[in-house]
Amino acid sequence: MEESIVFAKKYLEDVLSFFGFNTEVVASSDDEVIELSIPSSHLNGFLIGQRGETMRALQYLVGSALRNGSYGVSRINIDVADYKKAKAEVLAHRVDEWVEVVKNTKEPMALQPMNSADRRIVHKVASEAGLNTESVGEGRDRHVVLKLSEETK
Repeated sequence: MEESIVFAKKYLEDVLSFFGFNTEVVASSDDEVIELSIPSSHLNGFLIGQRGETMRALQYLVGSALRNGSYGVSRINIDVADYKKAKAEVLAHRVDEWVEVVKNTKEPMALQPMNSADRRIVHKVASEAGLNTESVGEGRDRHVVLKLSEETK
């Protein structure tokens, strides 16, 4: 695990330096996922990209390099200036609101399609609030449906 973390950190720092951005990346691991955090700078917008697309591309790049190097861990999470952390907090707040709607109406609620990281947050927050969740659909159309649990009905 430690080898994977060191490699991923160095690889990301090398990619960033190619673009003229020399910075120290903070690396840690949690449950077989390597967390790489890029500190805030004047390049935040460039590194995050539109709706986080550049961050996801960097994740894919570093993950591919780990897999090609036969390292044990290949799941990567890259965050720039705590963008994902802030986005997750906003989403968790919205899920709390959706949970209340489902509890009041007693009707299932299908959410808009979202990426796997966002779906994971929805599942976690909704289940902690006592709702059942289900991911439905394929690919870019995959979304979460919030439902009352059998005990709550």
